[in-house]
Formats: sequence, C-alpha cells, structure tokens
Amino acid sequence: MSRERLYVFDTTLRDGAQTTGVDFSIEDKRRVAALLDDLGIDYVEGGYPGANPTDTEFFRRKPVKRAKFAAFGMTKRAGRSASNDPGVAALIEADADVVTYVAKAWDYHVRVALGVTLDENLDGIADSIKYARQHGREAILDCEHFFDGYKANREYALQCARTAHESGARWIVLCDTNGGTLPHEIEAIVAEVAKIVPGSHLGIHTHNDTENAVANTFAAIRAGARHIQGTLNGLGERCGNANLCSIIPTLLLKDEYAQRFEIGVSLDQLQRLKKISAMLDELLNRRPNRHAPYVGDSAFATKAGIHASAVLKDPRTYEHVPPEAVGNQRKVLVSDQAGKSNIVAELERLGVAFSKDDPRIGRVLEEVKEREALGYAYEGADASFELLARRMLGEAREYFEVERFSVNVERRHNAIGKLVSVSEAIVKVRVGDELLISAAEGNGPVNALDLALRKDLGRYQSFIDDLQLLDYRVRVFQGGTDAVTRVLIEFGDSTGARWSTVGVSANVVDASFQALVDSINYKLYKAGA
Repeated sequence: MSRERLYVFDTTLRDGAQTTGVDFSIEDKRRVAALLDDLGIDYVEGGYPGANPTDTEFFRRKPVKRAKFAAFGMTKRAGRSASNDPGVAALIEADADVVTYVAKAWDYHVRVALGVTLDENLDGIADSIKYARQHGREAILDCEHFFDGYKANREYALQCARTAHESGARWIVLCDTNGGTLPHEIEAIVAEVAKIVPGSHLGIHTHNDTENAVANTFAAIRAGARHIQGTLNGLGERCGNANLCSIIPTLLLKDEYAQRFEIGVSLDQLQRLKKISAMLDELLNRRPNRHAPYVGDSAFATKAGIHASAVLKDPRTYEHVPPEAVGNQRKVLVSDQAGKSNIVAELERLGVAFSKDDPRIGRVLEEVKEREALGYAYEGADASFELLARRMLGEAREYFEVERFSVNVERRHNAIGKLVSVSEAIVKVRVGDELLISAAEGNGPVNALDLALRKDLGRYQSFIDDLQLLDYRVRVFQGGTDAVTRVLIEFGDSTGARWSTVGVSANVVDASFQALVDSINYKLYKAGA
C-alpha cells in the first residue's frame, strides 16, 4: 500500500531569525540553507527580499540545489494592483522557486492592524497569488492568526482559505500565530478546513507558547494537513516554532506515521540530524539544549543505577528509539545515584581497559559518591570522571605540578583616567625537573589564571596551543557566605573535540583552577603527551 507524501517546509532563516539573540549573516544563511538541503527538506524559506540588505543580497543567488527556495512577503497593498506593488515586485525578482505570502485571516486584524475592509483583504490574497502564478512561481499563503480568526469569525477565516485555494495557491497554511491553540482545537478546526481545502493543499504552522507546537503539528496531520512548517531546534520569536528536530524523527521512526506517510528525509539522512542541530547552535554561538528530544546530549542518558543495568541488558527498556537513528549515542551517567553498571558502561564508552571483576571498579564507584557528596558532579564533567577513573586504574598521570598560584584584583584608574578592574595572576608550575613561572593579565581572575597557566608548560606547550575555553558555569550551593561553589568548564580544540571538567571549593577561584588543571591534563592525555 503506497504511503501519502508529507512536505516539510523549514522557516529557520525567516521565522527562526526572529529569535532573541539570533542574527544571521549572509554566509550564515548560506550555510544553514545548505544543511537543510542536504538533510532532505522540501522547502527552505530564506526570508523577506527587500526587507533589509542582508536578505536582499541573499536572494540574488539561490543557495540550494534540491529543495525549493521560498521568498516571504506580504500580499499586495489595498488600492493598488499586485503588478504595481514594490513588495510583491521584490518577491518576483528574487531568485526563488516559491513565493510565500502572508495575509491576515482574523477579521479583527484586517480592520485594526491593516485598516482595510474584509473584501479588500480577500482581493489582495487573490490578486497576489495569481500574479505569482503568472510569473511561474509556486504560491503559498500563510493565513496569519488563522485559529484565533476562526474562533472569532469562522466564515471569514474559511473564506480567506477558500480564496487562496481558488486563486491557485499550492499550499494554504493555517498559522497558530499567537501559539495559544491547543491540540484538540487544532485537530477539530483543521478537519473543518479540510472540507473546503483538500489536505493535499493544506499546511500547518504552529508556535510553542503553550509547549504544544509539535503536538499541534501532529494534530493537524491527523486532521488532514500534508504540509508542515517549522524550524531547526525550535527557533522562533517568543517561545519558538514547531521543532523540526522533533517532528522529522517522529515521522520516520514512529510506526503510526512511518507506515502511513513518507517525507523527503531518508533514514540515512536522519542519522545526521544531531550533527546538524549542533552545527546550527555552534554557528549562532548558542549553548545546545542538553535535554532536547532526540538530539540533546541527555536525550538517551541514564542516571539511576537500576535503569543503567536494565538499559545495558536491553536498550528498549528505557529508550523509545535507537539513539544511532538520529546520530546520537547512549550515555550511562556517573552520579551519586550510580551503581556499578553505570561505572562499567561509562568506562566501556570511554575505551578504558579494565576487567569487570577488578576490585578497583568498586573503589571508583565509592570515590565518585564521596566526591559528589562534597559537591562534585560528574554527569556533566565527563573529562574529570575519565581522569579520575584512569588514575585509580593506573592508566593516567599528572603531567605537571602546580606549586602555587596567586591572583590579584585591583580597582584603579587607567592611563586615560577611567576607573577599571584589573586582574593579574602568577602561576608556578613544575614540569619534570623544570620550574616555570608565568604571569598574565586577564578579563577577571579566572581568565588571568587560565592565561597564566597555559602561557608556558615547557615541553607540553605545543600540545595545548589550540585549546579554547568554550563555556564557564558556576553554581553556588549549601547557602551562606561560606557556601560551596561548583565550577564546570567546557574546553575545545582545533580537532572539534569538546570536553567538560569540574572543580569544587568554598573559593570560586580555587574551584575554577581545579577545573582548568583537569582540562589541560585531559588534553595532554588524549594528545598522547
């Protein structure tokens, strides 16, 4: 029995660009478009040509080879024809396969926001779609505020959808623009629309303001929609859009959908999903969501000892899909809830040689639990755990010894009389028989220590020249002025490797220094120093 085709439309470069703190350059847009094209997305929406110089330049040359490239803009203004509207002209002039128009479907917005009559809005929809078709473009209409409009004036919202369909729009997309519609409402309303617009021309666009964007998308599919809009990693204004990194694997890996529908993304392409998700975050300098479904680092992580034992015997006990299917991997975390199974699984994952009946494995477990009682957290600091385990199993050593360090923070006037804070650090390190003393100024005491420590490690210096501190997190717990501080540091190098280390102390500088030392020792061990 043949499966129905679902079409995936990505709007990361347009709607996703509305995310607070996200700012795509032209080169960023080209790279993201290429990633989407490679993934097998059917439509890639690039933005609004004419809205700003970046988008205008981006549309001079189509950045995709396989996917359809879409330009986004408004329908024609009231009082003029589509052929005499500068906004519509910019859409037609863009090097794009598809024109995606947006039009109000809520009568309140038509009258108040646009200040036009309901009939003028319908005329704008019809004229604009026909004009795009006349110029050889596929036309899509995003019915903005459709669900709120349907609730307020059912007949007018349906008339907007009907007008677009009768004018030749390939897809009429129902938008939950405010993000407040719930799944049962979506399913019921889309089913009603499907009575006048065939599902083969019906799409869905949801926002995540009630944490239901993905659920709403599947509700619309069940009701007949065959065109799905969303963004990578759920980017989008306010709370974001429907997350394609959750929708795509669900369509491919869950029998209810996989047996009934097919999409442009293959199972082989799906295995690149985690990498693509991470590449987008890296491009935007955003911290990845560790707990994101399917692609997050913790999506297939097991912490409790009893769960770890079960998942090692049969992964299906605690995994709803194989992590490899989306390019992820199973992780059995080491924590104060860990049992021996967690330690064994983590050592195997890290490639540490050991015998399962080695009594030292039990001692590693006890050491982890004792240290976590002091505030250490190894589930987020895999490099520190690996060093601890390897040392206890006799596989790793200290490459250098820090004999002393000092940090000075001074508030003073600089050369132009401005009051500034200056941090200076001195580190005395012994490497073999060599005693090295380094000093550095930095942007704060931890940065100064980091620079001083990595300034001169003698014969090991060449191994750490490409180190880059990527993230620094501090957590204070056990309250009061004598509180214990936990510091987690993430480092990376030129190979693309990333690792995290942890330090704990009543002194935030001391805790930071512990994590810094671990990070450098880990790098030296992995580099074969």
